[in-house]
Amino acid sequence: MLLRRPLQTLTPPLLRRHFSASAAAVSAPDHNIDELLSPPFDYLPGHPRPDAKHDEVIFAVPRDSSGRHFAAKERKAGRVPAIVFEQENGQEGGNKRLVSVPSKQIRKLVDHLGRSFFLSRLFRLQVWSEHAGQGDLIESVRVLPRKVHLHAGTDEPLNVTFMRAPSSALLKIDVPLMYIGEDASPGLRKGAYFNTIKRTVKFLCPADIVPPYIEVDLSELDVGQKLLMRDLIVHPALKLLQSPDQPICSIIGSRAPDQKKEKSK
Repeated sequence: MLLRRPLQTLTPPLLRRHFSASAAAVSAPDHNIDELLSPPFDYLPGHPRPDAKHDEVIFAVPRDSSGRHFAAKERKAGRVPAIVFEQENGQEGGNKRLVSVPSKQIRKLVDHLGRSFFLSRLFRLQVWSEHAGQGDLIESVRVLPRKVHLHAGTDEPLNVTFMRAPSSALLKIDVPLMYIGEDASPGLRKGAYFNTIKRTVKFLCPADIVPPYIEVDLSELDVGQKLLMRDLIVHPALKLLQSPDQPICSIIGSRAPDQKKEKSK
């Protein structure tokens, strides 16, 4: 039988040290909480923001047909069938537009960013009457990839769903978690192991401050301790859409020395 110390969440003083940089950014005197919760929104110091070097325009052309045979024809031509929806208050709406986007571009973005990071990043989508940058510009809009369907064997993109993301939009996003500070964790240095429970957490985000990821610092996490969703420090305008009491990670100890000896007999 494997004996483990009971998991404990971080005590309030430890949490304050654990997230000191982010907490200070939110509570700094030059920030008014009413301003932070009202548009226009802006990223706060100490919080992750999208890296401009990953900004990319996704070019699209309209399509007037759908169905399996048409989709196969588009893929053969190097394009991926896609749909652009309107989104309001986190819910899918109307104003649907059928488009096709370059297969190589979507594959490159998914491979470079990773699927979770691709689905939590905003892009500029330009719809042209002909091929990329040719003909008339029909629509230029900021979008959030909502779904991407990949081939099980080759990882080639099969279809993509985009949501329009104007400044007024509130977007439901599974924000990726980025764990840092493993080398300094007291628990891991003692030989315990890191238990990843969540890799993403769902938030309702104003479109202007979508975090590319949320940092989770493990540098003060000891054996038997865990972090909950409520422990995540984000912009106060973001709304958690999952139970705040759900754990996201923990440090779990190994078997006690006497158990190891008993097993070896």
